[in-house]
Amino acid sequence: MKAARTRSLSRSGHVAAPSPFALDLIEALGESAVQWRAERLRAYEYDGSIDVGHPAAVALVATDADAASAIRVASRHGQPVVARGSGTGLSGGAVATRGGLALSFSRMRAINLIDPPNLRAVVEPGVINLDVSRAVASHGLYFAPDPSSQAACSIGGNIAENAGGAHCLAYGVTTNHVTGLACILADGTTLGTGTLSSGNSGADVPGYDLTGAIVGSEGTFAVVTKASLRLMPVAEAVRTMLASFPTVDDASRATSGIIAAGIIPAALEMMDALTISALMRAGHKGLPADAAAVLLVELEGLQEGVDEQVPFVEAILTDAGASDIRTARNAQERDQLWKARKGALGALGQIKPNYYLQDGVIPRTRLLEVLREVSIVSERYGLPIANVFHAGDGNLHPCIVFDGRIAGEVEKVVRAGADILRKCVDVGGTLSGEHGVGLEKQPYLPWVMSEADIRAQRSLKRAFDPKDQLNPGKIFPPDPVAHPSAA
Repeated sequence: MKAARTRSLSRSGHVAAPSPFALDLIEALGESAVQWRAERLRAYEYDGSIDVGHPAAVALVATDADAASAIRVASRHGQPVVARGSGTGLSGGAVATRGGLALSFSRMRAINLIDPPNLRAVVEPGVINLDVSRAVASHGLYFAPDPSSQAACSIGGNIAENAGGAHCLAYGVTTNHVTGLACILADGTTLGTGTLSSGNSGADVPGYDLTGAIVGSEGTFAVVTKASLRLMPVAEAVRTMLASFPTVDDASRATSGIIAAGIIPAALEMMDALTISALMRAGHKGLPADAAAVLLVELEGLQEGVDEQVPFVEAILTDAGASDIRTARNAQERDQLWKARKGALGALGQIKPNYYLQDGVIPRTRLLEVLREVSIVSERYGLPIANVFHAGDGNLHPCIVFDGRIAGEVEKVVRAGADILRKCVDVGGTLSGEHGVGLEKQPYLPWVMSEADIRAQRSLKRAFDPKDQLNPGKIFPPDPVAHPSAA
């Protein structure tokens, strides 16, 4: 009877009906929780990367039990499962490259617990990052990891990719702020880790750090259905400065100088002239039109400590060649500066319709060298590259802007991105600071891992997911043992 209800006309006029896989999902979850029609599936084919996949069905789960049921149905049909939050990821992690089930957590947005005395909140994976801080603000608390997409990205996705953000320089990335997880394994069984392990009242538990293993595993170990998050008190004093520089080299020297002086700002961000121009064209105010680069420096802590640090930082910026230093006078001006920084990627649409964002990490001492190489790559391929990144911890985000409608342009962009990542690795850096490996950096993993390293990592994946059902084909190059034809 359900099959009859779900039939519809295809574009060609033929009657379209759900597959046996979709029918079993409908039986388990209800018709309103399952998408199977081609036109509805298109919205789930992408994330924020340039990769595309085609799920066979989407399950819009509302509870842990729904998620477990959907995974069991997929397992019976031999279908892979890709967990999906807001789809803002930047490495192809939420793309269903092998079809199967896209498990959407957009309906699981409950904040189950706010525990101010223990600086803890328990949330579902679909909760938007910024909504956590909004929910606990009345307690003088906030959630520190703040990706640029924090107004849209979900906690589940942050956990999968071990997201960072502007303030991770001082406070660390997502793994430093997750104390426990409730998960579903590939066979549909449940697992609790850390402060969400069975019977645990809030303290950490002995044994292996499974929470740490799952955070950053890109959805390949387990599907997260709840997370216990560490909250932080809002700082007593915050001072935000915008320093303008005549060259990118000057801004880079200022970055190194601040860190070398033993000052660890809450955030230390850089934007170059191309990014500034795009932001101004998009309507952002208060940015210097004539600067080759700007540094956004934020100090926070006790009032006395911040007051002491400000003149030292200003002196370092001036000595490095800053032509102008503006300090936000109030919360509104501070918010305006951060709105520009976090709106940088969207503003690049003023230049070209598409972008390809890299995520290399380098030693801070090699910043000048790598940024010069980025300029060389831009000239080599004739592609504009905007630099907007976490300068303080060496997490670069060169953003290659292009028009994907031009034949061969995507392939050229990928080659340019590979050249930039190769330089990052050559100077002692690595492939990713917060976006994950996913599909994007998969071919380059042997640059930073030996064959033995990769075998060990694959063995851990098999321990969690022996049938390779959860987000298969991500992170690692094709396994010649599991897929001989790919060797």
